[in-house]
Amino acid sequence: MVAQPVSAALTDAYAGDPVFDLHVGGKIEVTSSVHVTDAAELSKAYTPGVARVCTAIAADPSLARRYTWRSNVVAVVTDGTAVLGLGDIGPTASLPVMEGKALLFKEFGGVDSVPIALDCTDVDEFVETVVRMAPSFGGINLEDISAPRCFEIERRLKERLDIPVFHDDQHGTAVVVLAALQNALRVTGKSISDIRVVISGAGAAGVACARILLQAGVGDLAVVDSKGVLHEDRPDLNPVKLSLARDTNTGGLSGRLVDALDGADVFLGVSGGTVPEEAIARMAPGAMIFALANPNPEVHPDLAHRHAAVVATGRSDFPNQINNVLAFPGIFRGAFDAGATRITEGMKLAAAQALAALITPTDLRPDYIIPSPFDPRVAPAVATAVAQAARQEAVTRP
Repeated sequence: MVAQPVSAALTDAYAGDPVFDLHVGGKIEVTSSVHVTDAAELSKAYTPGVARVCTAIAADPSLARRYTWRSNVVAVVTDGTAVLGLGDIGPTASLPVMEGKALLFKEFGGVDSVPIALDCTDVDEFVETVVRMAPSFGGINLEDISAPRCFEIERRLKERLDIPVFHDDQHGTAVVVLAALQNALRVTGKSISDIRVVISGAGAAGVACARILLQAGVGDLAVVDSKGVLHEDRPDLNPVKLSLARDTNTGGLSGRLVDALDGADVFLGVSGGTVPEEAIARMAPGAMIFALANPNPEVHPDLAHRHAAVVATGRSDFPNQINNVLAFPGIFRGAFDAGATRITEGMKLAAAQALAALITPTDLRPDYIIPSPFDPRVAPAVATAVAQAARQEAVTRP
């Protein structure tokens, strides 16, 4: 009997599983935007006609935005070191997630994208690789890169490239969190300047959420990592955490998460783990709990509802899902529409405000503070707001 190849054996093992069946052959493909049906069309799409376009772009590189796909294509780039809730699974195993991201770009924002999984974890190598391939793309979406490397990678790419660079794990999460919080405050009747926020997690999402909430007007905010509340006197903080410690924790808190939650108005979980009920019970009246870990929220919604006025998670099977797809397609759509060279803090705030505004006073309720990813108004509203902010901040090409 001839042995069956390993690849075929694996295929047989997963055949019939609807999730694996959906992934057969991948989830995306490249299609032509023009059709070549005869020699005349071939001569325009390729040689000799294409030489005229190339020559024109060589003389004026800005023409690439109009005469190539560059103005509407994003590179979704990862090294596979922090994939979803799976951790460091490597570039090849991360590819289904990157394909999914590309699919969502197209489905929700009309933005073309290419998944790119890099087999390198060195920051210098990663940055150089992306810089060298950047001429093919109009934007860079960084994805599933471990902290604190992700901060340095994004910073350096933004310095070296004149196209939008956006780490979605940071900023997509932050935009949707801020939008949801603005509406949760409307539900509870609290003011953003008066609340105390506790964030569990000082990785990519936690740092970005803290930064956008501070910019939006939260005055009292503490961030907690696995070793406790961030404060300037802790000797174990890396530069990113130390900088955050200096800008937060105005109340001088120390100790563990359970200590910080005493009297807090908002709990934002972006790290996993489990928060005991007795800690949640000590939060302020009218508390807001955003437990975003997947698949297991830090506080199960059934438990959270015993002590909170508003509850959100990262899961689609509970109300108020904090889902990045509400942000990133519209953000890049708006940046491309405006010809933006970068994505600014003002553009992110505009995206959050546009998302929040989609929930009218009539519709607003504790279990409906953020629109559904399938609400057709989402991406156009975000794109319009982002494009307008880009023009107002003069970060667009002439």
